[in-house]
Amino acid sequence: MAIQRTSPQSEPSDNPKTPKPRKTSSEEHILTATANSEEQESREDSLRPQKLADYIGQKDLKDILQIALQAAKNRGEALDHLLFYGPPGLGKTTMSLILAAEMGVNCKITAAPALERPRDITGLLVNLKPGDILFIDEIHRLNRMTEELLYPAMEDGRLDITIGKGQSARIRSIPLVDFTLIGATTNMGALTSPLRDRFGLIQRLRFYEVDELTLIVQRTANLLKTEVTPEGAEEIARRSRGTPRIANRLLRRVRDYAQVKEHPTIDPDIAATALELFNVDPCGLDWTDRLVLNTIIEQFRGGPVGLEAIAAATGEDAKTIEEVYEPYLLQSGFLNRTSRGRVATVEAYQHLGFL
Repeated sequence: MAIQRTSPQSEPSDNPKTPKPRKTSSEEHILTATANSEEQESREDSLRPQKLADYIGQKDLKDILQIALQAAKNRGEALDHLLFYGPPGLGKTTMSLILAAEMGVNCKITAAPALERPRDITGLLVNLKPGDILFIDEIHRLNRMTEELLYPAMEDGRLDITIGKGQSARIRSIPLVDFTLIGATTNMGALTSPLRDRFGLIQRLRFYEVDELTLIVQRTANLLKTEVTPEGAEEIARRSRGTPRIANRLLRRVRDYAQVKEHPTIDPDIAATALELFNVDPCGLDWTDRLVLNTIIEQFRGGPVGLEAIAAATGEDAKTIEEVYEPYLLQSGFLNRTSRGRVATVEAYQHLGFL
């Protein structure tokens, strides 16, 4: 399986004698940042499981996908189009790469904001090989023209292109090979009905349990050649907000701490001490989470209080609070959202030591 991350690029010059412009310091900085991003992606890819059997968690989803894989292989067809939705960091990209590996096809990865012009998606579709997977992250952010090009591609296996303008305009249909479109979104409600209805399988990824995250931490530690006890892995898992991406990130920070402090093995005490240093408490709340709850309790007597008032009191952006911090506080039972505003729960009072 080949993994290809795609993004629109500027077209090369037709004149081979045209001298290449000298890179400015800002361009060099951009190139360096791009290289660092690719290195980070390479490190992430090295930690991803390569087979469905090695994927930890999401049992119900794995059972459904196993049936879809076997049926497609038996018929010699491409997988049906899939839509994965759920909070970030739960494994949507990883699952797509696994499906490509299981089918023995290539996986092209892109993001919806990168597909600004119709020719961006056109170039991807016409270069697909039979059975290939096209993965579009944050697919709800596709612009209208790009999305409408996908309709006949997904449903009828053709690409409709308008050639010319005005009265001389005509539509040319280009046949496409059988392929699988996998869309990933963190905002299911923002997806349009025509696009959503064209997916054959729509599956939600749920948050992970502590025992599942413990196994993920142990597996990642083994790949990173880091010794961790089962109890140490569980301590990290409890603070990972039910998300494998966060679990792997916290493990790296604990590994750094253990190495600097010359502890060869990560045990519960080392893990707890390191994560307290990084302001991650036993429930996975960070400094800003606790700031939001403390503000509601101390300044607004536990609520109800409006989002804008919380943002003004904490100095945080209202949209950031609503989209980044609030979902986990709601899911953990520390915050309630009512018609009158946000209310801190009894669990929040107890966790922060007010009761």
